[in-house]
Amino acid sequence: MERKRWKMVSADWIKRLKREKRQAAVYQYQRDGRYFGQIADSLKEAGAKELVELGAQDVRPDFSGIHFRADKSTLYRINYLTRLLSRCLAPLISIACHDTDTLYQKAKQIEWEDFFAQSNTFAVSGNVSDSAISHSKYAALRLKDAVVDYFREKTGQRPNVSVRNPDILLNLHIRNDKAVISLDTSGGALHRRGYREETVSAPMQETVAAAIIRFSQWDGSVPLYDPLCGSGTLLCEALMRYSNIPAGIFRKRYGFEFLPDFDGAVWQREKKEADGHIRQLPKGLIAGSDVSAEAVSAARTNLMGLHFGNNVSVEEADFRKLPALEEHVIVTNPPYGIRMGRDENLEMFYKNLGDFLKQKCKGSAAFVYFGERKYIKKIGLKASWKKPIKAGGLDGRLVKYEIY
Repeated sequence: MERKRWKMVSADWIKRLKREKRQAAVYQYQRDGRYFGQIADSLKEAGAKELVELGAQDVRPDFSGIHFRADKSTLYRINYLTRLLSRCLAPLISIACHDTDTLYQKAKQIEWEDFFAQSNTFAVSGNVSDSAISHSKYAALRLKDAVVDYFREKTGQRPNVSVRNPDILLNLHIRNDKAVISLDTSGGALHRRGYREETVSAPMQETVAAAIIRFSQWDGSVPLYDPLCGSGTLLCEALMRYSNIPAGIFRKRYGFEFLPDFDGAVWQREKKEADGHIRQLPKGLIAGSDVSAEAVSAARTNLMGLHFGNNVSVEEADFRKLPALEEHVIVTNPPYGIRMGRDENLEMFYKNLGDFLKQKCKGSAAFVYFGERKYIKKIGLKASWKKPIKAGGLDGRLVKYEIY
């Protein structure tokens, strides 16, 4: 009986030690509370402001993203609500690293069972610049080998790699011979909102659409309209912003749930509070149209997956035949050569778009995203401002026109 009781006490003691170890500040993000947000270069200024709005502190844009400080609740909130960031990374270790053997050995010293078990799948992404190690894919492969070998030597088994849908994403960033190994707390690219079920050619990335809505400063005081709505990404992002729908509302799992100090109660509290701010969208406040029946069908399908999506009207119409849209905010992403797959008389198309804005949108502010800048001069209107937005291989410009 005494031996059995001792075994039970011993097992409880071991469990307690493991729990205390997992909660101890042994990893870099735990010691300094700092994280790294990946974001398109042209959106860093807006992304930094958004992070401050979401409660981040000591926000510092860097050449490849944004450093910020956050406690657990703020980290969870940022992942759930950010409309502009692509990913949030939690740094585990930073090391001087001049060769892949050093990378392998240091990575193998991390106690990977703190983050996942053998049954979990994982993947590694890597980025290398200005360093003795020059091959990003090979560096990522060495990190992957370190994780696999760690488990193989400890247990005789290895975790599986899943490129398509891994449980855990590890990130390796090497610059100036300094390597940072991080866990992706987002668990995948945050621009994948989950509402896009149908698309047309070259759909706009969700984070870019969200940035356009943000730059428009639309607050719902006047109607918003997209006369070239495509599959409806701008309309969806406008709806989500107005109705306070969290950007991550459809995401099933986050990478931060695999952190050793993850607090499920805090996460549920943050989620519940954010969901509690969702508000109704009045009918007629957001609408759009497109000349393509296929695009209209896609936009309607995507909107119907969102709260209040049935309150957004999308019609099949040529913008040149639309009724007047005075006192509106106009947001749109017109077709361009790459998006159309051809360069068929687009100069006349943009001239017609300029005439439409000038003649039918008096008293409105128009925000037009040009995927190819050469078409800006074809629209025939004086711009109030231009903002560069580089995404998806395009060096585009968002241009504001005030129609008097």
